[in-house]
Amino acid sequence: MQLGEPRKMQSAINVTPLVDVVLVLLIIFMVMAPHMRQGPGPEIDLPATAKPREQANVVRIVVTIDEHGALWIDDKSFTVETFGDGLRAAAGTQTDVKVVVQGDARLPFGEVRQTMLAIEQAGFHGVGLIAERADIGARRG
Repeated sequence: MQLGEPRKMQSAINVTPLVDVVLVLLIIFMVMAPHMRQGPGPEIDLPATAKPREQANVVRIVVTIDEHGALWIDDKSFTVETFGDGLRAAAGTQTDVKVVVQGDARLPFGEVRQTMLAIEQAGFHGVGLIAERADIGARRG
């Protein structure tokens, strides 16, 4: 190379910073994904209890009652008239199915009780309720 000659320009792209950013974003999404969706059905405010019992891993159908009183079976909305048929369709051919109800904490208990009666009329017995563990220290203070 001579003293007055211009140097050739290098046109290589450095992808290392791009890969670093993509990996950090991937890790963030992997950590946050389980917290983005809690369970089936619409987002509700669960009532709090001091000692909710832990449930064994059994086949269960989750019935959700949102703050407006709408009924959901897993992720599908049902009317009162089609609710029993929806429960039987969700159970399919399974015989030992546990039905659990998660109702919004702002609902009057009478609406939750009517749903429990509708579940029993559809042929499912031993309906469970889902609650969220209350922070006992905050209640005492």
